[in-house]
Amino acid sequence: MRRADLPVDGTVGEPGNLDRIRDGIRDGLRTSWTVALGLLPLGLAFGLLVSQAGFAWWWTPVFSVVIYAGSMEFLAVSLVTAGVAPLSAALTAFLVNFRHVFYGLSYPVGAVHSPPARAYGIYALTDETYAVLSSRPRADWTQVKVLTVQVFCQLSWVLPGIAGALVGAALPVDLEGLDFALTALFVVLAVEAADARRDPVLPVVAAAAGLVGLLLGRDRMLFTALTLYFVFLVGKFLLQRRTGGGPR
Repeated sequence: MRRADLPVDGTVGEPGNLDRIRDGIRDGLRTSWTVALGLLPLGLAFGLLVSQAGFAWWWTPVFSVVIYAGSMEFLAVSLVTAGVAPLSAALTAFLVNFRHVFYGLSYPVGAVHSPPARAYGIYALTDETYAVLSSRPRADWTQVKVLTVQVFCQLSWVLPGIAGALVGAALPVDLEGLDFALTALFVVLAVEAADARRDPVLPVVAAAAGLVGLLLGRDRMLFTALTLYFVFLVGKFLLQRRTGGGPR
């Protein structure tokens, strides 16, 4: 392929595109800074939680790099400290993050050309980066912009987490109530989801699934409740498709 035929889209590997790369980084930062700002207090809270749960501070970046899914990281700390079986923890993680499967459908994968960059892009696709990347048409994104958004968001999560863990390790006493951070996070997410959906049946079914899970055993409550709710959603979708109503 001749040099003149190469696409000029601001990708890192192309010579002569320093201005495009610089503009792409600037645009990516400008697009994602508000979302990244919202990650700062959550990252700090997570770092404090890890430290107060008895982990060494360096476990915070381990969780944040290996898992890198905010709500699941909070949950992982609780699962580990509670001694949940690995299989149950893995299934719970799958159900909690199953929504990420659908994020890939609108991910601007065509803008990310190099295999390493594409692998990182898939790994770093979170709720926050999905919200940013789906706010514009795919044609507006280049590899530099996409990677800038994702790297910036991850740094905005990992670095405050490390800071929070170091602060938590330096505190002379344990902070009461930090273990409630996970519950508060999921309550906020549930309220926002219910407000966006405006379907009164869904929160009722979710509450019923949680009650059934609690009755069947507190140590398996989350997994049981998520499984029941997932089965309900699949059945609801299939019924609507059969009756021609379509998902609402």
